[in-house]
Amino acid sequence: MRIRVLLPTFNENANIEAMVREIFKAAPGVEVLVIDDSSPDGTAATVKRLRAQFPKLDLLVRARREGLGKAYLAGFAASLDRVDAVITMDADFSHDPAHLDALVAAGQSHAVVIGSRYTRDGGVDGWEFWRRALSVGGNLYARAITKLPVQDCTSGFMLLRTEALRRIDPSRAAASGYAFLIELKYRLWRSGASLAEVPIIFRARGGGESKLTSHIVAEGMVTPWRLRFGKAG
Repeated sequence: MRIRVLLPTFNENANIEAMVREIFKAAPGVEVLVIDDSSPDGTAATVKRLRAQFPKLDLLVRARREGLGKAYLAGFAASLDRVDAVITMDADFSHDPAHLDALVAAGQSHAVVIGSRYTRDGGVDGWEFWRRALSVGGNLYARAITKLPVQDCTSGFMLLRTEALRRIDPSRAAASGYAFLIELKYRLWRSGASLAEVPIIFRARGGGESKLTSHIVAEGMVTPWRLRFGKAG
């Protein structure tokens, strides 16, 4: 199975080189596409330098910052016709490349594999109480409203088979921030895609710039209701 890891970045120059090296060390057979929103800190320049060393590393620079969902849509558009599956993950080491093997193994028999903090043997390390409470509460909220049959509705560490993505046309997604991850899972589930979860330990980000904003939180509150009673499915 040909797999491409999608890494959205904005001001991740402090992490990106180490992250790229760790991904190729953990999973030498994958491709990596960095989707950079014209970071002013030089993230794209670092990736360009690394491409000389890593032939399977590619870079997509977008004109401006438009949110996580738009970055992933750009990555999907550049990848669906060339690989069998994509893996979405953060570039700040909150998603550990050591978990890639488990996602790939489960992806042999499932269309959607979720790296789950809230399934057995999963967890979170290094978060303050308020952030942990926000994540747990937000996840319970999304699951209760959408009825998604997974423990971690809000995880961004996923393997997605491209054949399943083509069936739902991800460009129709309305959410732009982290709620995009809920919408994507929901629409894949409603399309009949098989879902599985593998445990991960999610770690507090190692540097760079936090992307949690009040807009993202508000969108996360509204999106589950739109999915449940709208036409997103």
